Amino acid sequence: MDQNFYSKFYKAKPNKKQEKNQEQKKPLPPKEKKASNKTSAPQAKAKSPKYSYTLQSQLFQESKIPSESLAVLENFDTIIQNVRPLNSKQMQQLPNNIRDLSHQMTDHRSDRRLGYMNENTQLSAYVRYFTWWNLVRLSRLFSNLPEQAFPQEDSICLDLGTGPLTVVTALWLSRPELRKLNLTWYCLDVSQKTMALGEDVYLSVAAKIPGNTWKIIRVNGSFGESIKQKASFITCANMFNELDQNSEMPPEFQTKKYFTQLLHYAEPKTKFLLIEPGVPKSARTLSLLRDRFIKEDYTVLAPCPHFDQCPMNGFKAYTGSSNKWCNLAFNTETAPKKLQQLSEKAKLPKERAVLSFISVVPASNQKAPFAETNTTTTSTHSSQTTETSIQNISARIISDPFRLPAYRTGFYACTQLGLTLITVPQAQTPDQQSPQTQKTTQNPTQKPTEKIVSGTLLNIQLNKKAPETLPKDEKSGALRIDL
Repeated sequence: MDQNFYSKFYKAKPNKKQEKNQEQKKPLPPKEKKASNKTSAPQAKAKSPKYSYTLQSQLFQESKIPSESLAVLENFDTIIQNVRPLNSKQMQQLPNNIRDLSHQMTDHRSDRRLGYMNENTQLSAYVRYFTWWNLVRLSRLFSNLPEQAFPQEDSICLDLGTGPLTVVTALWLSRPELRKLNLTWYCLDVSQKTMALGEDVYLSVAAKIPGNTWKIIRVNGSFGESIKQKASFITCANMFNELDQNSEMPPEFQTKKYFTQLLHYAEPKTKFLLIEPGVPKSARTLSLLRDRFIKEDYTVLAPCPHFDQCPMNGFKAYTGSSNKWCNLAFNTETAPKKLQQLSEKAKLPKERAVLSFISVVPASNQKAPFAETNTTTTSTHSSQTTETSIQNISARIISDPFRLPAYRTGFYACTQLGLTLITVPQAQTPDQQSPQTQKTTQNPTQKPTEKIVSGTLLNIQLNKKAPETLPKDEKSGALRIDL
């Protein structure tokens, strides 16, 4: 009999060396294993986005401008040279003339004559610089607005303070569907010479981009001058800015008169598109006009995401107070190179193009596009079913991005909740991160912020009670929503 037969009934007691080896092979308990992984602890503490969102639209996407129109904008100076040529000496003087005209339109405007645009030197400087920049910014805006904002077949259109027909030309460049329509344009301005040049420019642009050329009727006069027909589409660019500069009365006293005259020109179902430079006083005028349109049962199609009180109405902002005013902007780095070079020579470089505007249509033509909506989502986990009420908030971004603590980027936005601070995770490069952060963000999951810019319209999903519990930004007093 084998003397070790009893070994199958019990195990020999291991020595201390064997016991130590067995302890090393034994798997760690779950808690010990998690604690031993130094890089996973910060990931476990990271907070997921509190609220989800979808990007609905942009206001200044250059890709929306037709390619043939971009080519015209890039070489707009050649069109002007063919319509109104300058010799070499005049071309050398052009940057100085542009700078002098800029002073007359801003800090020296009190010395400016009413008919200053009838002077050849001033007119050439204006068309070659200011009209070119206005076409760039208006084409960006018009290309991104909804189709409902624009006239239909056989419309009578009115462009107030038309100047060199900048709005008419910008619409031709940016809206190909309008080139197919029979439109009649009444163009109203105090300078007959400016309108004549503008019509030549428009026809030259239309010759390069063929379509059903619109009928132009020039009307010499100021805002309030009567025209023969009621208009179904009324627009103006920078007109209220000119009127406000020439008046010592604040916008609160002027707006009622402006609104009454606009309705006097209009049919019952007229659409309005009013654009201003984005300065506080003009933005205040537009905000006051917005209130009057809403009271008269019109719908503000853009940029407003709601029909409540404007949280950036610019009240007294034009006097230097800290009130915010509604203005939107885009970067000009892709603007025509020759225009940028001319701006540098004139010592008037532009890094951003800024504007304020409202697009207004009759309420019967368009339902409230950004009205607050509530939906109920149902989720099931095992045998338990829960219902969550979701409130959709539309937010229009109205600022450039700025950095915030905790690696976040902020934007101010207009919502039906009032002025709102929207924050998103900040996109970081490895050299911007601390060593500890680099270890925990080797595979970043943050949403990109490149597409969120001034003018972006977001749809944010909040739970029903969220508006009552949102924190406030200490600096601005705005409600804060972290995405």
